[in-house]
Amino acid sequence: MPRSVNSVAKRARRKKVLKQAKGYFGRRKNVWTVAKNAVDKAMLYAYRDRKTKKRNFRSLWIMRINAAARQQGMSYSQFMGKVKAGGIGLNRKVLADLAMNHPQAFKAIVDKVK
Repeated sequence: MPRSVNSVAKRARRKKVLKQAKGYFGRRKNVWTVAKNAVDKAMLYAYRDRKTKKRNFRSLWIMRINAAARQQGMSYSQFMGKVKAGGIGLNRKVLADLAMNHPQAFKAIVDKVK
């Protein structure tokens, strides 16, 4: 019985990985074994950093709200406590946007919760 190999699928798998490695430096872009490791590592970083990005944005929103609240004479924790107690249903993303781009609207919220 003749030897059976599946060169078509093998080549397709390799082409897919090398296509993902396009733009990498040196042998990482065109040598299969090096490119495969580089792409695997890149995928791990991408997966990890999709989670990290959410953390980073939340911390940025908190910094912006804190800065704007302190200009109105209130700390971040006091402000957020009063926002929750006052039943204002705005999340940190929206509050940070108001603090940056619409300071009058943010001041109105602060005045309402004081």
